[in-house]
Amino acid sequence: MERRALGRSGISVSQVILGCGNFGGVGSSPAFFGRGIPRDEAFQIMDAAWELGITTFDTADAYGGGRSETWIGEWLATRGRPVRDEIVLETKTFNPNTEGEDHGLAGARIRRQIDRSLSRLGVERVSLYVAHEFDPEVPDEETLGAFDELVRAGKVGAVGASNFSAEQLTGALQVSQRVGLTRYEWAQSSYSLLDRQDEDALFGVVGSHGLGYEAYGPLAGGWLSGKYRRGEPYPEGSRMTQRPESYLRYTDDVVFDGLEAFEREAFARGVSMAGLATAWLLGAPEVTAVVVGPTRVEHLEPVREALALELSPEDRGHLRGLFG
Repeated sequence: MERRALGRSGISVSQVILGCGNFGGVGSSPAFFGRGIPRDEAFQIMDAAWELGITTFDTADAYGGGRSETWIGEWLATRGRPVRDEIVLETKTFNPNTEGEDHGLAGARIRRQIDRSLSRLGVERVSLYVAHEFDPEVPDEETLGAFDELVRAGKVGAVGASNFSAEQLTGALQVSQRVGLTRYEWAQSSYSLLDRQDEDALFGVVGSHGLGYEAYGPLAGGWLSGKYRRGEPYPEGSRMTQRPESYLRYTDDVVFDGLEAFEREAFARGVSMAGLATAWLLGAPEVTAVVVGPTRVEHLEPVREALALELSPEDRGHLRGLFG
């Protein structure tokens, strides 16, 4: 698997990143802590990802209420070298680890949370540390000052920004330049054939500042996998039965028309819809890496398909056009 430089961070990541948000929970939602993927299955997924060539793991201090980081640390401890030396760890902070706990990007909280993350992961340093959300309550100078301290102390290799708007990211970059603090070296955001809002402004910021870009949600909550069918009930346990709010906009005939045409395109190429959707992202010039979040080992098969599939710019344009 190809490794790509992440902006100007000096750090390379595998072009596909293993998203571990469902280890021991469903993302950062306290309502699902202790649920999600159990520990033994998480270990199987990490083993399969490693065997596929995925060497970058993405997590967050709040995923599963800390279980995700803990299980990654335990997996690393049992696998030893060269696995431990090759894996690039990316973790994030913003959300509370327990119901009612504090959240945000205050300097003191960042310093506290990185130490907790390092302890759970069983390491002295993480290569990539990410602001999981923008915090309007804390000045950029305070947040970036704390991140700068962590980089200088050797606890963190580089820092990035997740779920920032173009305006928020630009403002933070300006502060870093003006004050002389470490800057956000990449953006991590939702991007897929069905979710292309970053093309309007954020890609311009990323390109003009030489940042990396990690795309999460490549299947748009399962919509691009063929999981949801026109006129059929949502599968039990699916994203649409757990956290549907972000995806309700897809429940119209225009989207279903596009999905049905996309399914025919995938069939013609002998791949799954998920494999074709992932291949489309891997070919995007703005995308450094794609974050995938399998809930079972077999969900990594579309990654294998995508890596073997070459799409021309014309192919990508045609597929994009299916969704308007």
